[in-house]
Formats: sequence, C-alpha cells, structure tokens
Amino acid sequence: MKILITGAGGMLGSQISKACHESGAEVYPFKKAELDVTDFSTLKHVLHFLKPTLVINCAAYTQVDRAEECRKEAFAINSLGPRYLACLCREIHAALMHLSTDYVFNGESRLPYPVYASPDPINVYGLSKLYGEMAIRETLDRFFIVRTSWLFGPGGKNFVDTVLKLASEKNRLEIANDQTGCPTYTVDLAQGLMKLAQTGIFGTYHLTNTGQTTWYGLALEIKKIMNLAIPIDPCTTAEFPRPAPRPAYSVLDPFPLQAVTGREMPGWQDALQRYLREHKKN
Repeated sequence: MKILITGAGGMLGSQISKACHESGAEVYPFKKAELDVTDFSTLKHVLHFLKPTLVINCAAYTQVDRAEECRKEAFAINSLGPRYLACLCREIHAALMHLSTDYVFNGESRLPYPVYASPDPINVYGLSKLYGEMAIRETLDRFFIVRTSWLFGPGGKNFVDTVLKLASEKNRLEIANDQTGCPTYTVDLAQGLMKLAQTGIFGTYHLTNTGQTTWYGLALEIKKIMNLAIPIDPCTTAEFPRPAPRPAYSVLDPFPLQAVTGREMPGWQDALQRYLREHKKN
C-alpha cells in the first residue's frame, strides 16, 4: 500500500505516520508547511506525481474557540481541503481516509451517538468539519470518514498534558464535570485506523478508546495515576465560559467498527496509564 499523509507533523499525524511505517506500507508524510490542503494546484501536482493508493487527511484547524472568529481559515482547512482531496483522489483512483470529530453532534443525546445519527453542530469548528464530511461523500465513493474525540498523546497540546502542567503551577484545579466524552490515545487510534484501512470496507466510522467520562473524571484519573497532591474540584462549563459552546454529551457508538476490523479498542483508563507511563520515563 502506498500512503500519503497530510498534517503528518501533528499529534495524530505523527502517530499515523509511525503506524503506517510499522505496517510495511510505502509512506509519504507531509507536514502542514510542506503540503497545504488549501492549495489545489500543489495538491494536484503531488498526488498525480506520487499516485498513492490511500490518502490519510490529518490536516485540520482544531482551535475550537478561535474558529468562532477565524471562520474563513477554519472552513478553508476543514471543509475546502477535504473537497480538494476528494476530487484529486477520484482522479487518481485513490481511497481517502478523513479524520472528523464528535463535535458534529449537538450533545443533547444521553446515549452514544451511532454513525447514522443526524449531525447538528453547535460551534463553527463542528460545522466546518461537518461540511468537510459532506464534501467527501458527494465527491468520492472510496472513503473512510472516521470520527474520534478527546485526543491525547505525545507531540501535541492536549488536556492530559495541560492538567499536569497546571498541577505543577497552581494550588487547586476546577474542571468541568458536565461534558461527557471518550478520551482517545493517539497511539491506539493510529493502530485502529491502519486496521480499518486494510479492510477496504468504506464508510463512516466512530473510533475512540472505549468507555466514557467527564473532563473532571479524566482529571481525577490523571491525579490517581500520577499521585498528584493537588485538590481537583468539579465545576460547570457555565462557570468558565468559552467563546465556542461545547456539546454536553458527545460519546460515540463504535458499531460497526469492531465487526469490520475484528478488534476492540482498549479502555480509556488503560490507554491513559500507558501514556502516563511513557510520560514518567521522559
């Protein structure tokens, strides 16, 4: 398999590059500065020259709050970029794997969202990602759209590292206890994506570590694993308002992923322990 990766320098993209190499694939990882998904002419030149069998799009505008003001940039990267990639994949007969988000849902459910649930994003970031999904579906037949959530891992800014940093700087932490989701380790996600790509069974999927918690619950688990002394108290989202609203409940139902890949993702607590074990080593 010949794989081209966009956004390969990010927290997820770097792990996907590693997983692709370990699978024995021929891999062409491009960082944002090396290949801009909003530059159609350059994209066309690179894809037609390399002719990959699979393109994995990790390029994304992920600054949820800033997207409320920087709409043009968010939609260019998250909506227009996927459309360009889908058009070019169609031209060279390549498949496209595109990473999306739990934020395409409004958070009003109290049951995990299945892949066929109707999206209804409540912030600009979620809307821009939804438009990217729609562009791919209307352009290409051979695609994997993979929604995931609450990422943590090496090589990027994430909630776990933020808690550890704040714990070393402050006397007490207050963490939102009214947002529920699925924490996901980028190492596990990358391996799951490779398993899915190898099936050739195209469609929309949800891929996260198993289980669910709140940001407060995740912070308590970090505290327990790392033996932190700092008090951590629950609070509401409303107590610390942000420019972009967040879905209160964005747990993703993984069906039919396990049936397709034959592999169940590890639980989020196990994933967090493995990540923090590596963190202690470094």
